[in-house]
Amino acid sequence: MVAIDVRDQLALDTVLMVVAGEPWQKVGARPLTAAVDRLAMTAAAVEGIDGLEVCDLEVRRPGPTYTVDTMAQLRAAHPGDELFLVLGADAAAGLGTWERAEGLAAMSHIVVVDRPGTTAEVPERFAVQRVEAPRLDLSSTEMRDRIRDGRSVRFLVPDPVRSVIAALELYGDRP
Repeated sequence: MVAIDVRDQLALDTVLMVVAGEPWQKVGARPLTAAVDRLAMTAAAVEGIDGLEVCDLEVRRPGPTYTVDTMAQLRAAHPGDELFLVLGADAAAGLGTWERAEGLAAMSHIVVVDRPGTTAEVPERFAVQRVEAPRLDLSSTEMRDRIRDGRSVRFLVPDPVRSVIAALELYGDRP
């Protein structure tokens, strides 16, 4: 829903849903779902939705994945295109800790998605454009816990994604 809102509010042609290969800030912090499985779920989620596409650049690249490297790849592949890096409020707040974060602004417009009534604190050295999206209090941890505990995620997770979760036997046995 957020990707569609951003696409519409900024009149973007395409929003690439980039799936992290090895998210360096999360490795070791908690168990991670395999990148290929996250890629399959993302592909299922965006299938048939105009202007949304899954991007596997980071999944194909070995080692820790850094957004600045992905943006450099996209910039090289699409030199004439205007690129936007869309971040949720939580990610934007930690932008100052990202690997070579200053390079991101040179390659793209940084867009921060705020929720109604909240504004993400972004390090002052980053110029950002802000958009609002509906507040959906659904965390990925909560979704995984619901599935693991046998509770339904119907209407919370798109049917094609639920099918991928079931086929891959992710998080439990009843999506």
